Amino acid sequence: MKAKNCLIFGGSGQIGRNLIRKLTKSNYKVTVVTRNTHQKSYIIKTQANAGFIDIVEANIFDEKKIRALFKKAEICINFVGILYEEKKGNTFSNIHTIFPSLLAKLCKEYNIKHFIHLSALGINDAKDSKYALSKLEGENMVLKNFPLATILRPSVVYSVDDNFTTNFMTLLNRLPIFPLYYEGATKFAPIHCSDLTDIIQHVISNNVYSKIIECVGPEIITFREIIKKLLDLINKKRILLPLPLPIAELSARFFEIMPKPLLTRDQLKLLKYDNIPSGKYKTNLDIGVPSLRYFDKEVKKYCYMWREGGQFSTEKYNSDNNLNIKSS
Repeated sequence: MKAKNCLIFGGSGQIGRNLIRKLTKSNYKVTVVTRNTHQKSYIIKTQANAGFIDIVEANIFDEKKIRALFKKAEICINFVGILYEEKKGNTFSNIHTIFPSLLAKLCKEYNIKHFIHLSALGINDAKDSKYALSKLEGENMVLKNFPLATILRPSVVYSVDDNFTTNFMTLLNRLPIFPLYYEGATKFAPIHCSDLTDIIQHVISNNVYSKIIECVGPEIITFREIIKKLLDLINKKRILLPLPLPIAELSARFFEIMPKPLLTRDQLKLLKYDNIPSGKYKTNLDIGVPSLRYFDKEVKKYCYMWREGGQFSTEKYNSDNNLNIKSS
């Protein structure tokens, strides 16, 4: 059977790598576009057998070079996104609105069978967030330029390769006091990376054209509950301190000075809004792909890296296997 050609933008992240492994096992040939092969290619090329993956270095706004890639593609997937704007660098508008619009136009011009665009859950309500507004405008431009596009809106995506659970466990290891914004009451429906890529593979293989699909995990958890679960998994006790909004905004201003800020004022605005199904669109359950992985069980598989003693810590064996082993 002839391999199908899939063009992926943003393939070096946790979702992209996971999807590349699944698609190539199903006889898809994948072309991954990256802005720096020296930094990213060594990660990407290990995700598939030789002959199933091509890596192309390109500026995503170099239309001439990108256009050439569409000539042999049947499927286009966009994972490119940023969590904060860089000074004199990428903006939300460029990455979340203008670039997806360009891809949608090229998909239409070259009669691409599928265009899958990754957006975010909860952006309809967050009208005071530049991130959310840029995502919404990007969705509108995608559907305007390529009506057959499928837009996926995942809740928080987690795995051993994420920047969510791993960053929080690192902070919880180091900080005696952990701040809670909005009392930690914001709700999430975290979805494991592998569940999300199962949804994407299902959309491709079953020719699903549902326009907008909300992708969620099997449970709804508040931010406070997420932090408590992570503390239990790494055997730590910390003071969880609700921060008044003015102090939270002040701390966000401070973090924005850093090259990779832990929190920005725009992200603080997003935290006001629940990150759960809206009821306005289909979910992955509606299209026949329920999420199977639960937060505690999945994070437990890699949380030992943040425990004292690591994988073979006394605490791990006593709690997980009920063994009474004394540390040497």
